[in-house]
Amino acid sequence: MLSRLKAECAREDIDLTKIPLTMDSWFVAQPLRERLHRLGFTKIIIAGKSNYPFTIEGNKKNASQWKKALVLHDPTWGIDVPSCRVRAHSPTFGSITLFFFQKSTTRSYYLMNFSQVAMRGAEIWHIWKQHHLIECFWKTLKSIFHIRAMQLQGDGLYTALLIKVLAYLLALRLKAHRTFSKLTITQIMRKLSRDHDLRDLLMTHFHDAFSIT
Repeated sequence: MLSRLKAECAREDIDLTKIPLTMDSWFVAQPLRERLHRLGFTKIIIAGKSNYPFTIEGNKKNASQWKKALVLHDPTWGIDVPSCRVRAHSPTFGSITLFFFQKSTTRSYYLMNFSQVAMRGAEIWHIWKQHHLIECFWKTLKSIFHIRAMQLQGDGLYTALLIKVLAYLLALRLKAHRTFSKLTITQIMRKLSRDHDLRDLLMTHFHDAFSIT
């Protein structure tokens, strides 16, 4: 999939490999890492699995044990969560940089740096924060805009997806207005459906005529 996407982007003079990749733990695999490197991707951050063994400073433990054993440092410049960046050795991946962080008061997670270049903790965290924002975006589409209810096939599916994305962007745009600024996206959508005509709303805030069917 990435090979095809890279080729399509190249036709528009876009170098897809300049964009960092992030993936969840179920994608972790050495063959995948090697294929991504051959494609030219240089920045790759992947969430690690708890059962992966790592040797750190001569001690070998599973990641779940390292989560409890390592001391996380207080938030610093560029990293707004308690964290710890360490060098480790994996039987599968060889020498690797791990980034442990605390997402809440009770749970810790870790990331694996599959990049071809060394990266500071702040760089790893900055890339992963974008992953989190994208996840929040899709969760919003599912929970508020009911993307999971779509049953259209073929191009119709992409049209329906576009409508959901435009609705999301409209809600974000409206949050900039005083009337909606203190409302959540859920509250905005409820208010729109209850108190407003969509055609009038679009004309008021976007100033161009829309074809609404």
